[in-house]
Amino acid sequence: MKTAPRLPAFGLFAAMLAAAGLPLYIHAPKFYVDEYGVSLAALGTVLFALRLIDVVQDPLLGRLASLLQNRRAISVAVAVITMAAAMLGLFAVAPPFAPLAWFALMLTLVFSSFSYLTICFYAEGVCSAARLTGQGHLQLARWRETGALLGICVASVAPVLIGGYGGFALAFALLSVVAIRAMHREWRGAAVGNDMGFLTVLRDSVARRLLLVALFNAAPVAVSSTLFLFYVESRLQAPGWEGPFLLLFFLSAALAAPFWGKLAETAGARRVLLIGMVLSILSFGSAIWLGAGDTLAFGLICLASGAALGADMTLLPALFARRMAEISPGASEAFGLWSFVSKFTLAFAAVTLLPLLEAGGFTAGGENGAGALWLLSLLYGAVPCILKLLAIGLLATIDFGEREVAA
Repeated sequence: MKTAPRLPAFGLFAAMLAAAGLPLYIHAPKFYVDEYGVSLAALGTVLFALRLIDVVQDPLLGRLASLLQNRRAISVAVAVITMAAAMLGLFAVAPPFAPLAWFALMLTLVFSSFSYLTICFYAEGVCSAARLTGQGHLQLARWRETGALLGICVASVAPVLIGGYGGFALAFALLSVVAIRAMHREWRGAAVGNDMGFLTVLRDSVARRLLLVALFNAAPVAVSSTLFLFYVESRLQAPGWEGPFLLLFFLSAALAAPFWGKLAETAGARRVLLIGMVLSILSFGSAIWLGAGDTLAFGLICLASGAALGADMTLLPALFARRMAEISPGASEAFGLWSFVSKFTLAFAAVTLLPLLEAGGFTAGGENGAGALWLLSLLYGAVPCILKLLAIGLLATIDFGEREVAA
């Protein structure tokens, strides 16, 4: 007898996992610049180098997830504990040696654990969705991605709310314990049909194009996340507003995600996702023209772009999971690719944008001329629009066959 998955447990685990993803790109670079005087260019280079490790690591971690499927609950617990310990080392422990090297070591542990957990979590989601009635992938995606967005939302403002980055790291460790407990009965281990899950994805034209869409579609968020704190502080000249804006952005995404999912059940996931992507372009494009004091206008942009992010995070993973259920159910290796794509965009944004800003004369927290501020606006607003247009073009040309509506 099939037992329906406990969807709130998936939401809670997603919140914990997401808190160790995107918020690190928001907090860690600025923390190490302000606290230890590490240069933006050096941090960007380290972030990109760590992502290069994933080119080899993520497929291997996908294979490891398959091999350990019968011990998934134990392996997941070990990975969560490792990630929580590394977060404490990153933010709550003074570097015992060179700050840049310590930064790289702790992030290697965080990212490796994050990769393994993401692969296991999404692979488990494919099988769990099959135990739901109706459009299971969209149902599970609504809980999972709403939880993830709430996790990002809280983690983005946590250092401000709980008195610093050390408190943030400790709170993450406590959340990790709760998440492990909530999900411990849900790890059943996907039934792997063969050892070629990774190649199966690459051979499938729809899966390949979905991965490309994910790459170009995630890049705008990576760009805005990398530059967000600098944009608010220097372009808007609104120091102290970073927390409220982040909260507004991610809370809007979290509230919108369930509505996008419900709409997709009737109107079609691709059609609804395209609407969200157009909204994102309108939002990012508007940010180009803002200047000092335009806090109200930027608040509206945060609302709109956050709502668009809710569509991205809910519908695109559901489309990919549905395709995996069709061509390679249970192949954890497939989600190694998905994990790599999601993280690579963040690292690529860091390694290109931060040095470019520095080369353009931008100084974090200092006085900047009109040219440097205009460059910051273009990178923050125009680059995401171009990337979104590429993603829209790719998504619009995918042939899903007869299953256009259901996800």
